[in-house]
Amino acid sequence: MDDADHIEVPVGPAAAWRNTTHDWAGSVDTGHLSRIRADAAAFAPGGLRHLVLEVVAYAADEAESRGGGRCTVTLHADGSVSVADDGRGTDTRFDDAGRAVRKPVMATKDLRFFDHPEPPPLPDGHPRRGMSVVAALSAWLVHTNRRAGGAWTQRYEYGVPATGLTPVADDGTTGTLVHFRPAEPLPAPGAPDAPGAPRGPASAGTAAWAGSWPCLSVEVDDRRTGVSRPRPRPPRAGRSG
Repeated sequence: MDDADHIEVPVGPAAAWRNTTHDWAGSVDTGHLSRIRADAAAFAPGGLRHLVLEVVAYAADEAESRGGGRCTVTLHADGSVSVADDGRGTDTRFDDAGRAVRKPVMATKDLRFFDHPEPPPLPDGHPRRGMSVVAALSAWLVHTNRRAGGAWTQRYEYGVPATGLTPVADDGTTGTLVHFRPAEPLPAPGAPDAPGAPRGPASAGTAAWAGSWPCLSVEVDDRRTGVSRPRPRPPRAGRSG
Protein backbone atom coordinates (compact mmCIF):
# COMPACT_ATOMS: atom_id res chain seq x y z
CA MET A 1 0.00 0.00 0.00
CA ASP A 2 1.36 3.44 -0.95
CA ASP A 3 1.55 5.79 2.03
CA ALA A 4 2.84 8.75 0.01
CA ASP A 5 1.23 12.03 0.97
CA HIS A 6 -0.88 12.90 -2.04
CA ILE A 7 -4.46 13.47 -3.05
CA GLU A 8 -5.98 11.80 -6.08
CA VAL A 9 -8.00 14.36 -8.03
CA PRO A 10 -10.73 13.08 -10.37
CA VAL A 11 -11.22 14.59 -13.78
CA GLY A 12 -14.54 16.05 -14.85
CA PRO A 13 -17.05 18.26 -13.05
CA ALA A 14 -16.37 17.01 -9.51
CA ALA A 15 -14.11 19.96 -8.73
CA ALA A 16 -17.05 22.31 -9.33
CA TRP A 17 -19.58 20.38 -7.24
CA ARG A 18 -20.61 22.04 -4.01
CA ASN A 19 -18.89 20.64 -0.93
CA THR A 20 -20.96 19.93 2.16
CA THR A 21 -19.35 17.18 4.23
CA HIS A 22 -16.44 16.15 1.96
CA ASP A 23 -14.42 17.68 -0.87
CA TRP A 24 -15.60 16.25 -4.19
CA ALA A 25 -12.39 17.45 -5.85
CA GLY A 26 -10.25 14.85 -4.07
CA SER A 27 -11.03 11.13 -4.21
CA VAL A 28 -8.23 9.75 -2.00
CA ASP A 29 -6.10 11.64 0.53
CA THR A 30 -3.35 9.19 1.49
CA GLY A 31 -1.64 11.68 3.79
CA HIS A 32 -4.85 12.04 5.79
CA LEU A 33 -5.26 8.26 6.03
CA SER A 34 -1.64 7.83 7.11
CA ARG A 35 -2.08 10.41 9.84
CA ILE A 36 -4.97 8.41 11.28
CA ARG A 37 -3.10 5.10 11.13
CA ALA A 38 -0.09 6.66 12.83
CA ASP A 39 -2.16 7.58 15.91
CA ALA A 40 -4.91 4.99 16.24
CA ALA A 41 -5.18 5.51 19.99
CA ALA A 42 -6.10 9.17 19.49
CA PHE A 43 -8.58 8.64 16.67
CA ALA A 44 -10.21 5.44 17.95
CA PRO A 45 -10.16 5.69 21.76
CA GLY A 46 -11.92 2.62 23.09
CA GLY A 47 -11.20 0.67 19.90
CA LEU A 48 -14.00 -1.11 18.09
CA ARG A 49 -16.80 0.55 20.02
CA HIS A 50 -15.73 4.02 18.89
CA LEU A 51 -15.43 2.92 15.26
CA VAL A 52 -18.98 1.55 15.37
CA LEU A 53 -20.25 4.86 16.73
CA GLU A 54 -18.46 6.78 13.96
CA VAL A 55 -20.44 4.77 11.39
CA VAL A 56 -23.78 4.90 13.23
CA ALA A 57 -23.43 8.69 13.48
CA TYR A 58 -23.82 8.94 9.70
CA ALA A 59 -26.97 6.82 9.82
CA ALA A 60 -28.22 9.18 12.53
CA ASP A 61 -27.46 12.21 10.34
CA GLU A 62 -29.52 10.68 7.55
CA ALA A 63 -32.36 9.76 9.90
CA GLU A 64 -32.49 13.28 11.29
CA SER A 65 -32.63 14.80 7.79
CA ARG A 66 -35.60 12.54 6.92
CA GLY A 67 -37.48 12.78 10.20
CA GLY A 68 -36.64 9.22 11.24
CA GLY A 69 -34.84 6.05 10.24
CA ARG A 70 -33.39 2.80 11.46
CA CYS A 71 -30.16 0.85 11.30
CA THR A 72 -28.82 -2.56 12.28
CA VAL A 73 -25.36 -3.08 13.74
CA THR A 74 -24.17 -6.66 13.23
CA LEU A 75 -21.16 -8.04 15.11
CA HIS A 76 -19.93 -10.95 13.00
CA ALA A 77 -18.15 -14.06 14.24
CA ASP A 78 -15.02 -13.23 12.19
CA GLY A 79 -14.47 -9.97 14.08
CA SER A 80 -15.97 -7.74 11.41
CA VAL A 81 -18.88 -5.35 11.90
CA SER A 82 -21.58 -4.17 9.53
CA VAL A 83 -23.88 -1.19 9.86
CA ALA A 84 -26.90 -1.06 7.56
CA ASP A 85 -29.40 1.80 7.40
CA ASP A 86 -32.56 2.56 5.44
CA GLY A 87 -31.59 6.04 4.26
CA ARG A 88 -31.25 7.43 0.77
CA GLY A 89 -27.76 5.99 0.19
CA THR A 90 -24.46 7.84 -0.03
CA ASP A 91 -24.57 10.81 -2.42
CA THR A 92 -23.51 9.62 -5.88
CA ARG A 93 -23.35 11.78 -8.99
CA PHE A 94 -22.43 11.27 -12.62
CA ASP A 95 -19.63 12.92 -14.53
CA ASP A 96 -19.77 14.16 -18.13
CA ALA A 97 -19.05 10.64 -19.39
CA GLY A 98 -21.91 9.16 -17.38
CA ARG A 99 -19.63 7.46 -14.82
CA ALA A 100 -20.80 7.22 -11.23
CA VAL A 101 -18.79 9.30 -8.73
CA ARG A 102 -19.54 8.68 -5.07
CA LYS A 103 -18.86 11.27 -2.39
CA PRO A 104 -15.37 10.38 -1.03
CA VAL A 105 -16.53 9.73 2.54
CA MET A 106 -14.08 6.88 3.18
CA ALA A 107 -10.82 8.18 1.79
CA THR A 108 -10.93 11.93 2.60
CA LYS A 109 -11.59 13.97 5.71
CA ASP A 110 -15.02 15.05 6.85
CA LEU A 111 -14.81 18.82 6.52
CA ARG A 112 -17.17 19.36 9.44
CA PHE A 113 -15.18 17.52 12.08
CA PHE A 114 -11.65 16.42 11.34
CA ASP A 115 -9.68 19.64 11.73
CA HIS A 116 -12.28 21.43 13.83
CA PRO A 117 -10.79 22.67 17.14
CA GLU A 118 -13.84 21.41 19.05
CA PRO A 119 -15.57 18.63 17.09
CA PRO A 120 -18.85 17.38 18.56
CA PRO A 121 -18.56 14.34 20.80
CA LEU A 122 -19.98 10.95 19.98
CA PRO A 123 -22.09 9.23 22.66
CA ASP A 124 -18.90 7.71 24.16
CA GLY A 125 -17.72 11.23 24.96
CA HIS A 126 -14.86 11.18 22.44
CA PRO A 127 -14.64 13.54 19.42
CA ARG A 128 -16.36 12.66 16.18
CA ARG A 129 -13.85 12.70 13.32
CA GLY A 130 -15.62 10.98 10.45
CA MET A 131 -15.91 7.81 8.41
CA SER A 132 -12.33 8.02 7.16
CA VAL A 133 -11.16 7.04 10.67
CA VAL A 134 -13.02 3.74 10.31
CA ALA A 135 -11.69 3.11 6.81
CA ALA A 136 -8.09 3.99 7.66
CA LEU A 137 -8.05 1.67 10.69
CA SER A 138 -9.71 -1.26 8.91
CA ALA A 139 -7.81 -4.01 7.10
CA TRP A 140 -10.76 -4.01 4.74
CA LEU A 141 -14.04 -2.17 4.39
CA VAL A 142 -16.82 -2.71 1.86
CA HIS A 143 -19.15 0.21 1.23
CA THR A 144 -22.42 -0.58 -0.53
CA ASN A 145 -24.98 2.09 -1.21
CA ARG A 146 -28.36 1.89 -2.84
CA ARG A 147 -29.96 5.01 -4.22
CA ALA A 148 -33.00 5.72 -6.33
CA GLY A 149 -30.68 6.14 -9.32
CA GLY A 150 -28.63 2.96 -8.88
CA ALA A 151 -26.59 0.84 -6.50
CA TRP A 152 -22.83 0.40 -6.18
CA THR A 153 -20.27 -1.30 -3.98
CA GLN A 154 -16.56 -0.66 -3.41
CA ARG A 155 -13.84 -2.31 -1.29
CA TYR A 156 -11.18 -0.37 0.61
CA GLU A 157 -8.04 -1.58 2.34
CA TYR A 158 -6.71 0.71 5.07
CA GLY A 159 -8.85 3.47 3.56
CA VAL A 160 -7.49 3.18 0.01
CA PRO A 161 -9.85 1.91 -2.72
CA ALA A 162 -8.94 -1.65 -3.71
CA THR A 163 -11.62 -1.87 -6.41
CA GLY A 164 -13.53 0.53 -8.55
CA LEU A 165 -17.13 1.52 -8.01
CA THR A 166 -18.95 -1.65 -9.04
CA PRO A 167 -22.68 -1.64 -9.91
CA VAL A 168 -24.86 -4.12 -8.04
CA ALA A 169 -28.38 -5.31 -8.78
CA ASP A 170 -31.20 -3.02 -7.73
CA ASP A 171 -33.32 -4.73 -5.08
CA GLY A 172 -35.87 -1.94 -4.82
CA THR A 173 -34.51 -0.52 -1.55
CA THR A 174 -32.30 2.42 -0.63
CA GLY A 175 -29.73 2.71 2.13
CA THR A 176 -26.09 2.32 3.05
CA LEU A 177 -24.19 -0.77 4.23
CA VAL A 178 -20.71 -0.40 5.70
CA HIS A 179 -18.98 -3.71 6.50
CA PHE A 180 -15.50 -3.47 8.00
CA ARG A 181 -12.89 -5.46 9.89
CA PRO A 182 -10.62 -3.41 12.16
CA ALA A 183 -6.89 -3.86 11.74
CA GLU A 184 -4.50 -4.50 14.60
CA PRO A 185 -3.35 -2.96 16.76
CA LEU A 186 -6.29 -0.95 18.04
CA PRO A 187 -6.74 0.37 21.58
CA ALA A 188 -8.01 -2.35 23.87
CA PRO A 189 -11.84 -2.60 24.03
CA GLY A 190 -11.58 -1.98 27.78
CA ALA A 191 -9.79 1.35 27.38
CA PRO A 192 -11.21 4.11 29.60
CA ASP A 193 -14.16 6.05 28.25
CA ALA A 194 -14.97 9.66 28.89
CA PRO A 195 -16.50 10.41 32.33
CA GLY A 196 -20.14 9.33 32.52
CA ALA A 197 -20.04 7.23 29.34
CA PRO A 198 -21.69 3.77 29.50
CA ARG A 199 -19.24 0.89 29.84
CA GLY A 200 -19.35 -2.69 28.68
CA PRO A 201 -18.79 -4.70 25.47
CA ALA A 202 -19.29 -3.13 22.06
CA SER A 203 -22.76 -4.64 21.67
CA ALA A 204 -24.07 -3.45 25.03
CA GLY A 205 -22.45 -0.03 24.73
CA THR A 206 -23.85 0.61 21.26
CA ALA A 207 -27.35 -0.40 22.33
CA ALA A 208 -27.17 1.80 25.41
CA TRP A 209 -26.00 4.78 23.37
CA ALA A 210 -28.63 4.37 20.66
CA GLY A 211 -30.96 6.65 22.60
CA SER A 212 -28.50 9.50 22.02
CA TRP A 213 -29.95 9.78 18.50
CA PRO A 214 -33.72 10.23 18.99
CA CYS A 215 -34.52 10.01 15.26
CA LEU A 216 -32.69 6.72 14.79
CA SER A 217 -33.92 3.28 15.84
CA VAL A 218 -30.96 0.91 16.34
CA GLU A 219 -30.83 -2.87 16.61
CA VAL A 220 -27.62 -4.65 17.60
CA ASP A 221 -27.31 -8.22 16.30
CA ASP A 222 -24.43 -9.92 18.11
CA ARG A 223 -23.77 -13.02 16.03
CA ARG A 224 -20.83 -13.92 18.24
CA THR A 225 -23.34 -14.96 20.88
CA GLY A 226 -26.57 -15.20 18.89
CA VAL A 227 -28.22 -12.46 20.96
CA SER A 228 -30.02 -9.50 19.38
CA ARG A 229 -30.52 -6.30 21.32
CA PRO A 230 -33.29 -4.27 19.66
CA ARG A 231 -34.04 -0.74 20.69
CA PRO A 232 -37.65 0.50 20.64
CA ARG A 233 -38.33 2.71 17.67
CA PRO A 234 -38.92 6.32 18.71
CA PRO A 235 -41.93 8.25 17.42
CA ARG A 236 -41.24 9.32 13.87
CA ALA A 237 -42.15 12.60 12.32
CA GLY A 238 -43.19 12.89 8.71
CA ARG A 239 -40.38 12.39 6.25
CA SER A 240 -39.01 15.37 4.43
CA GLY A 241 -37.52 13.82 1.35
